[in-house]
Amino acid sequence: MGFEIRVLILVTVAVLVVCLPSVAFAAQGTATFYTPPYVPSSCYGNQNNGVMIAAASDAIWGNRAACGRSYRVRCTGATNQGVPQPCKGTSVVVKIVDYCPPGCRGTIDLSQEAFAAIANPDAGKIQIEYTQ
Repeated sequence: MGFEIRVLILVTVAVLVVCLPSVAFAAQGTATFYTPPYVPSSCYGNQNNGVMIAAASDAIWGNRAACGRSYRVRCTGATNQGVPQPCKGTSVVVKIVDYCPPGCRGTIDLSQEAFAAIANPDAGKIQIEYTQ
């Protein structure tokens, strides 16, 4: 191989090695929803944080470390209950403002408005991918 081709290959490999770690990892879980009133919340007391919010289950709560984090949530499919094809093909960004206590039925408990933006609320519970 010529010198130029070897340099090009090395540069290409170096770029790939640098870029690959920056690819976002999407975790998988389930989402449910809760209805208003959304205040008070575990993270912000009586402060109103709008409606694109969520409560974190123990899977991401981290002893309040999740408070204020934003997650992009996308519906990936139905669970064994509810609507067979609930997903709308969109995603939503939510802010963690509350805690979903033990027994929580989902990884993330979305506000009713956030859930409705990505899935049919009649489903009740959906499969999701989420990234911080």
